[in-house]
Amino acid sequence: MYKLLLATKYLKTRVIAFVSIISVTLGVATMIVVNSVMAGFQTEMQDRLRGLLSDVAVMTHDTDGFEDPDKLMKIIHECQYVEATTPTHEMWGMMSFRVMGQEEQRPVRIIGILPEGKNQVSPLAKYLLSRQDKDLSNRDQVPEVDLNAPVTWDLSATALGVRKDKIAYDLLRNSETVPDGSGSASQVASEAPLTRTADSGEGPLFDNPDEFRIEDPNEFQADATPIDPTIPQPARVFVGSGLVSSPVPNRETGEIEVRAFINPGEDITLTTLKSGTPQPVSFKATVVDLFKCGMSEYDSNLVFVNLEQMQKARGTLTPPDPKHPNDNLDWKTGSVTAIQIKLTDYSKAKLVVEYLRERLAGMHVSVETWEQQQGPLLQAVEVERAILNVLLFLIIAVAGFGILAIFYMIVVEKTRDIGILKALGASSRGVMSIFLLYGLTLGLVGSLAGVMLGLTFVRYIDSIEECISMVLGRKVFDETIYYFHQVPTKVNPGTVIWVALGAIAIAVLASILPARRAAQLHPVQALRYE
Repeated sequence: MYKLLLATKYLKTRVIAFVSIISVTLGVATMIVVNSVMAGFQTEMQDRLRGLLSDVAVMTHDTDGFEDPDKLMKIIHECQYVEATTPTHEMWGMMSFRVMGQEEQRPVRIIGILPEGKNQVSPLAKYLLSRQDKDLSNRDQVPEVDLNAPVTWDLSATALGVRKDKIAYDLLRNSETVPDGSGSASQVASEAPLTRTADSGEGPLFDNPDEFRIEDPNEFQADATPIDPTIPQPARVFVGSGLVSSPVPNRETGEIEVRAFINPGEDITLTTLKSGTPQPVSFKATVVDLFKCGMSEYDSNLVFVNLEQMQKARGTLTPPDPKHPNDNLDWKTGSVTAIQIKLTDYSKAKLVVEYLRERLAGMHVSVETWEQQQGPLLQAVEVERAILNVLLFLIIAVAGFGILAIFYMIVVEKTRDIGILKALGASSRGVMSIFLLYGLTLGLVGSLAGVMLGLTFVRYIDSIEECISMVLGRKVFDETIYYFHQVPTKVNPGTVIWVALGAIAIAVLASILPARRAAQLHPVQALRYE
């Protein structure tokens, strides 16, 4: 009983013990908070990387792609773990658009897709801005399109309105006469007898007011019957929000807002290279929607276009009828550069990759999971997290050295008490147990307080961030930079337990040397000068 009594007495009466507990508490709390935030960021990043990537992809390194994709997809579906597949055709290119009378260019990766197929292998729908409850500046908005609605190249109601206004503007700008010369742009567009023009990608979109006719806004929908099948119809694209938007300070509030230069319903020009001998080819495309997945690598780099248009632009699509080259285009007659695969169970990905590599051994293609495609980035995050954990654990190690120094001071100060205890019959092991129990108690109390403080901080981290931002006068966690509405956190119970046990172990280890020194004191030497 005397061991527990003395250890508790020392813990209560020593202010320096309280300082040791505080150091352990802060070290444990810091490690829990940082690990939770890092785990949250890593989880969000992996989800977003996986959001636009499929579970497994069969890719070719030939820029011209491989022909007969339908046959390849049938081979892939022979694997029992394959749930869905979709073809894509990817190539580097340039995107051009006009902003305030100035021509802007952006280097992009143009990917031809089948929208619903792409949504089946990776949830593209949830990243389209028209289906989100936040706009580019993360302000609340009402989703215009239901999240569960099929993903198509159809324009939304707002995009149709923008499209009509643009057509009317081009009419007023390019035509020499406008009926009555009055009325709104939309009225002029709806009243004028117009027909579609060819998409040459050069000059104004509408050169003659008699060449474009609007009878019904639904004419602009992807499944509408063309007025003239011999006239090329405009391509449709999903554009990354980072390509056509920029943060702009609000003069009234002083806050940073993200504003788009191009809105759905407007046109852009895409330039890529033809298959075979590289030759530039341009075509106009109508922006159907913007997407924002939160990864700048994608948001500021990718443009999704209808697959048939991409194949046609690159010259790999064979029209079924030479007299009507734009009628009933079928992507199966063109080439693709990748087949994206959705698995029924991702834990079987390794088996699927091995099976497909063996099955497609003679086709000069590579088969990789999304983790293998993003391997360097994921490994960099893991290494960064490991290094950060080591550095933060040194904080607790510093607390351990503090406990070591404190215990040496206590042993020197309590030399007389130790001598009296030994003279009364206390064993060396018993004296050593007092200081070991003292160190264990410091570690337990400090770790428990640190776990409570850390979990509380993680629970209210958004409120704490707002208070800190208010005090500093600047946004600590800027949504426009990090692409998160809230600070992402993920508490791993295993990590919390290991951090707490590590802190307790350090406190106990730091008390061993002083405890051994106290146990080795002889009662006569300890009481010599008393």
